[in-house]
Amino acid sequence: MRYVYPAIFVKDEDDSYKVLFPDLDISTDGKIMEEAFLYAKGFLKSYFVYAETYDMDFNLPTDYETCKKQNAFADEIMLIDAEVDKNDIKNPSKYFQN
Repeated sequence: MRYVYPAIFVKDEDDSYKVLFPDLDISTDGKIMEEAFLYAKGFLKSYFVYAETYDMDFNLPTDYETCKKQNAFADEIMLIDAEVDKNDIKNPSKYFQN
């Protein structure tokens, strides 16, 4: 299953980037934009592996244009995707911290 959600990137005072997924109420960050993007992509996948493993409900994504209008403060808004397959669900431990 493929999930695509808008992610809001905001530059902090220390020049790092906070990444928010407002539809899922989750966030991550990175020291530079590229790192923040990669962490966001990995975090989104972990979120959906968990959601599918435990049959959780989750919000559908807001469309990109609406997200853009609602978050004019953002430094960048990107669509981030996560691919979750059956093997991820069978062996979810690599996505969860102990």
